[in-house]
Parts: sequence; structure tokens; C-alpha cells
Amino acid sequence: MEQRVSISISDGIADVRLVRADKMNALDAAMFEALVAATERLARENGVRVVVLSGEGRAFCAGLDMGRFQAMKESGGNGIAGGEKRDLTARTHGIANFPQAAVWGWRQLPVPVIAAIQGVAFGGGFQLALGADMRFLTPDARMSIMEIKWGLVPDMAGTPILASLVRDDILRELTYTGRIFSAQEAMSYGLATRICDDPRAAAFEVAREIAGKSPDAIRAAKRMLNKLSVDPAPALLAESVEQQKLLGSPNQTEAVRANMEKRAPLFVDVG
Repeated sequence: MEQRVSISISDGIADVRLVRADKMNALDAAMFEALVAATERLARENGVRVVVLSGEGRAFCAGLDMGRFQAMKESGGNGIAGGEKRDLTARTHGIANFPQAAVWGWRQLPVPVIAAIQGVAFGGGFQLALGADMRFLTPDARMSIMEIKWGLVPDMAGTPILASLVRDDILRELTYTGRIFSAQEAMSYGLATRICDDPRAAAFEVAREIAGKSPDAIRAAKRMLNKLSVDPAPALLAESVEQQKLLGSPNQTEAVRANMEKRAPLFVDVG
């Protein structure tokens, strides 16, 4: 896990860092494994009162590793999320599957999670940021629901979280287009909590404030606030059902090939 995610705990604050800076903290199979392992470990740490989640280097998380898309191009499109081919509809982690657990696990932690975001949070990286309770962004940070670029839909637990944050028409526009949007737009959409020059420092300032409050009350507040959201189980399953139908389909494979070959895609109309 340490090759992808580092964890240090001090004064009730867990400092969790994605440590694949040379690849802009992109999501490969090892990163998926490390993220799931991190949430499972933190869920057992009784002394943790708050988590700060960040990425080393120039990006929070650039999304899926480009090597995974190259493998999809060569193999016909299957097995994108987390490595080998999986039955995405199998609920392996409660109401979630394995790739969803890499995001949903942060939402389900009993303590608050603050994401400090610089550079980019694209695709799966954007969904990872959504797993946090709060998101602090640099002024020049950029985000995107980028899955449509690869002929896919968001399938890492982003759907039920986005539904509670963003106006329906804005969510549809961002999902249908995959448009990259700014930190200022993220704030106006309800996707950013703060814009600050040093989001990591700001996150630790808030984390110290939270860590100084009653841990019983903080955990109770998170349980209560989580229950205000729509029932996530149907949305998580719907993500998996739709993604599984898309993976390896002719138009999805064409989307990958066209992007990798830097040409316009030639899609087949469907009835």
C-alpha cells in the first residue's frame, strides 16, 4: 500500500497522501487496492478523529492510468476498473463493488474527510474527491466528469454523491460533455467547499479544529448527515449495471481507440 498511499496519524488527524506523483497519482490496479486498504485500516483506528486526503506533486489525481486505456484498446475494452476483468454488479463491499469502495469507503468512514486538491481531479480522481466530506481547491484547480471521453459512465460511487450536491441540469451537462471546469465553477456548482492558495494547509487547520471537538459528537454528526442523502444502494448498482453493458461494446471500444489514436471517433448509431 505504501507505494501508492501513505498514512501518518498524529493528534487524531490522519494524513493520507497519494504518493504516485510521477504519474499525477493516476489510478492503476495498485492504487485501487491501496485506497480500499486505506479506508479499511482507518475504519479500525479508534484514535482517528478526522482525515486529510491529498495527492503529492502537481495533481490530486489525474484519473485512470493511461496504461489501462491502452490495455482496453488492445483487449477490446474489458477490465478497466481496478485491473482485471470483474463482475461489476457483484456487491463485494457492502452496497458497493470493489472500484466503488475506493471512493465510497471515504464516505463511509465514521469521521470527517477533507480533500485538499491541486492541479487536476479528472474522472476517477474527481470521484475520489467526492468521497470526502469537504473539498478545498487551489484557484487554478480543474475538474471533470471525464468518463464520457472513453465511452463510459461514472461508476466509482460518484452518482449518488453528485445527486446530493449539484443541480440536476448542471450534473447532466457535465456528465454528457465531460467538460473540464474551473475551481470557481466548482464552487458555484456546489462541488468545492473552499478555494484557497494552500488547500492542504487549510485542510489541516480545519482538521485541527474538528479534532478538538467531542469525537462522539463528530461521529454522530457524520452518521446523521450521511442519512440525509438519497438511498445510495440503487444508484451504486445502476452505475455498475450501465458500466458493465458499456465496457467492451463497439462504441466504447471505438471511443478508446479514437482517443488513443488522436482522431475523431466513428460511432455506430443505436436504436
